[in-house]
Amino acid sequence: MAELEIHHEGHESDPMGKRVGIQTAVLAVFLAVVTILSHRTHTAAIIHKSGSNDQWAYYQATRIKLHNTELGLNMIKVLGTKGEGGEKIAADYEKQAQKYEEQSKDNQEKAKAADEAAEADEHRALRYDVGEGLLEIGLVLSSLYFIARKNMFPVMGGLAAALGVISTVLGLMM
Repeated sequence: MAELEIHHEGHESDPMGKRVGIQTAVLAVFLAVVTILSHRTHTAAIIHKSGSNDQWAYYQATRIKLHNTELGLNMIKVLGTKGEGGEKIAADYEKQAQKYEEQSKDNQEKAKAADEAAEADEHRALRYDVGEGLLEIGLVLSSLYFIARKNMFPVMGGLAAALGVISTVLGLMM
Protein backbone atom coordinates (compact mmCIF):
# COMPACT_ATOMS: atom_id res chain seq x y z
CA MET A 1 0.00 0.00 0.00
CA ALA A 2 1.41 3.39 -0.97
CA GLU A 3 1.83 5.97 1.72
CA LEU A 4 0.11 9.25 1.27
CA GLU A 5 2.28 12.19 2.09
CA ILE A 6 0.66 15.52 2.81
CA HIS A 7 2.77 18.59 2.39
CA HIS A 8 1.90 21.65 4.36
CA GLU A 9 3.53 24.87 5.33
CA GLY A 10 4.90 24.81 8.80
CA HIS A 11 4.80 27.64 11.27
CA GLU A 12 8.49 28.18 10.69
CA SER A 13 7.83 29.51 7.19
CA ASP A 14 5.47 32.23 8.51
CA PRO A 15 6.60 33.61 11.89
CA MET A 16 4.12 36.50 11.53
CA GLY A 17 1.32 33.95 11.17
CA LYS A 18 2.37 32.37 14.43
CA ARG A 19 2.25 35.74 16.22
CA VAL A 20 -1.12 36.56 14.67
CA GLY A 21 -2.44 33.16 15.73
CA ILE A 22 -1.40 33.85 19.31
CA GLN A 23 -2.91 37.34 19.09
CA THR A 24 -6.26 35.98 17.92
CA ALA A 25 -6.25 33.34 20.65
CA VAL A 26 -5.61 35.98 23.31
CA LEU A 27 -8.33 38.21 21.82
CA ALA A 28 -10.75 35.28 21.89
CA VAL A 29 -10.07 34.77 25.60
CA PHE A 30 -10.57 38.49 26.34
CA LEU A 31 -13.74 38.42 24.27
CA ALA A 32 -15.12 35.50 26.26
CA VAL A 33 -14.40 37.25 29.57
CA VAL A 34 -15.95 40.56 28.45
CA THR A 35 -19.01 38.75 27.06
CA ILE A 36 -19.59 37.07 30.41
CA LEU A 37 -19.14 40.39 32.24
CA SER A 38 -21.64 42.01 29.89
CA HIS A 39 -24.25 39.30 30.30
CA ARG A 40 -23.90 39.21 34.09
CA THR A 41 -24.19 42.99 34.32
CA HIS A 42 -27.31 43.06 32.14
CA THR A 43 -28.81 40.39 34.41
CA ALA A 44 -27.97 42.45 37.50
CA ALA A 45 -29.63 45.49 35.92
CA ILE A 46 -32.79 43.48 35.27
CA ILE A 47 -32.82 42.20 38.84
CA HIS A 48 -32.36 45.73 40.23
CA LYS A 49 -35.11 47.07 37.95
CA SER A 50 -37.45 44.30 39.06
CA GLY A 51 -36.72 45.16 42.69
CA SER A 52 -37.36 48.80 41.91
CA ASN A 53 -40.71 47.99 40.34
CA ASP A 54 -41.65 45.96 43.42
CA GLN A 55 -40.68 48.81 45.73
CA TRP A 56 -42.71 51.31 43.70
CA ALA A 57 -45.69 48.95 43.92
CA TYR A 58 -45.26 48.77 47.72
CA TYR A 59 -45.02 52.56 47.80
CA GLN A 60 -48.28 52.90 45.86
CA ALA A 61 -49.99 50.36 48.11
CA THR A 62 -48.99 52.23 51.28
CA ARG A 63 -50.07 55.54 49.74
CA ILE A 64 -53.48 54.03 48.97
CA LYS A 65 -53.73 52.77 52.56
CA LEU A 66 -52.74 56.23 53.80
CA HIS A 67 -55.38 57.83 51.61
CA ASN A 68 -58.02 55.40 52.87
CA THR A 69 -57.21 56.13 56.53
CA GLU A 70 -57.29 59.86 55.84
CA LEU A 71 -60.63 59.39 54.11
CA GLY A 72 -61.98 57.46 57.12
CA LEU A 73 -60.74 60.15 59.48
CA ASN A 74 -62.41 62.83 57.35
CA MET A 75 -65.67 60.85 57.34
CA ILE A 76 -65.63 60.67 61.12
CA LYS A 77 -65.05 64.42 61.33
CA VAL A 78 -67.72 65.25 58.76
CA LEU A 79 -70.33 62.93 60.24
CA GLY A 80 -69.53 64.26 63.68
CA THR A 81 -69.37 60.88 65.36
CA LYS A 82 -69.29 61.63 69.03
CA GLY A 83 -68.46 59.57 72.00
CA GLU A 84 -65.75 57.24 73.08
CA GLY A 85 -66.15 54.91 70.06
CA GLY A 86 -65.69 57.71 67.52
CA GLU A 87 -62.67 59.12 69.32
CA LYS A 88 -61.13 55.66 69.54
CA ILE A 89 -61.63 55.05 65.82
CA ALA A 90 -60.25 58.51 64.97
CA ALA A 91 -57.16 57.90 67.12
CA ASP A 92 -56.67 54.50 65.46
CA TYR A 93 -56.92 56.10 61.99
CA GLU A 94 -54.38 58.78 62.94
CA LYS A 95 -52.00 56.10 64.21
CA GLN A 96 -52.41 54.09 61.00
CA ALA A 97 -51.93 57.20 58.86
CA GLN A 98 -48.64 57.95 60.61
CA LYS A 99 -47.49 54.33 60.12
CA TYR A 100 -48.38 54.38 56.40
CA GLU A 101 -46.66 57.74 55.92
CA GLU A 102 -43.42 56.33 57.37
CA GLN A 103 -43.73 53.11 55.35
CA SER A 104 -44.31 54.98 52.10
CA LYS A 105 -41.22 57.16 52.67
CA ASP A 106 -39.12 54.05 53.36
CA ASN A 107 -40.48 52.28 50.26
CA GLN A 108 -39.84 55.36 48.13
CA GLU A 109 -36.20 55.52 49.29
CA LYS A 110 -35.70 51.81 48.54
CA ALA A 111 -37.29 52.20 45.10
CA LYS A 112 -35.05 55.16 44.25
CA ALA A 113 -31.96 53.25 45.40
CA ALA A 114 -32.91 50.24 43.24
CA ASP A 115 -33.52 52.57 40.26
CA GLU A 116 -30.06 54.09 40.72
CA ALA A 117 -28.46 50.63 40.98
CA ALA A 118 -30.22 49.51 37.78
CA GLU A 119 -29.09 52.64 35.95
CA ALA A 120 -25.49 52.18 37.11
CA ASP A 121 -25.59 48.55 35.93
CA GLU A 122 -26.89 49.63 32.53
CA HIS A 123 -24.10 52.19 32.13
CA ARG A 124 -21.53 49.55 33.10
CA ALA A 125 -23.11 47.01 30.73
CA LEU A 126 -22.96 49.54 27.89
CA ARG A 127 -19.20 49.88 28.41
CA TYR A 128 -18.89 46.08 28.35
CA ASP A 129 -21.02 45.86 25.19
CA VAL A 130 -18.80 48.39 23.43
CA GLY A 131 -15.72 46.50 24.63
CA GLU A 132 -17.22 43.24 23.42
CA GLY A 133 -17.97 44.68 19.98
CA LEU A 134 -14.51 46.15 19.59
CA LEU A 135 -12.88 42.89 20.67
CA GLU A 136 -14.99 41.02 18.11
CA ILE A 137 -13.89 43.46 15.43
CA GLY A 138 -10.28 43.06 16.55
CA LEU A 139 -10.56 39.29 16.38
CA VAL A 140 -12.05 39.33 12.88
CA LEU A 141 -9.55 41.88 11.57
CA SER A 142 -6.64 39.92 13.01
CA SER A 143 -7.86 36.68 11.48
CA LEU A 144 -8.06 38.33 8.05
CA TYR A 145 -4.29 38.11 8.00
CA PHE A 146 -4.58 34.40 7.24
CA ILE A 147 -6.60 35.15 4.11
CA ALA A 148 -4.84 38.25 2.80
CA ARG A 149 -1.38 37.90 4.36
CA LYS A 150 -1.37 41.66 4.94
CA ASN A 151 0.25 42.93 8.15
CA MET A 152 -2.21 45.81 8.40
CA PHE A 153 -5.01 43.46 9.51
CA PRO A 154 -3.46 42.30 12.80
CA VAL A 155 -2.34 45.88 13.49
CA MET A 156 -5.87 47.22 12.97
CA GLY A 157 -7.23 44.28 14.95
CA GLY A 158 -4.87 45.05 17.80
CA LEU A 159 -5.97 48.69 17.83
CA ALA A 160 -9.66 47.75 17.88
CA ALA A 161 -8.98 45.22 20.63
CA ALA A 162 -7.03 47.80 22.67
CA LEU A 163 -10.00 50.16 22.48
CA GLY A 164 -12.25 47.28 23.54
CA VAL A 165 -10.06 46.58 26.56
CA ILE A 166 -10.09 50.29 27.47
CA SER A 167 -13.89 50.36 27.29
CA THR A 168 -14.08 47.26 29.46
CA VAL A 169 -11.70 48.70 32.04
CA LEU A 170 -13.82 51.87 32.15
CA GLY A 171 -16.81 49.66 32.87
CA LEU A 172 -14.95 47.91 35.68
CA MET A 173 -14.06 51.27 37.23
CA MET A 174 -17.68 52.47 37.34
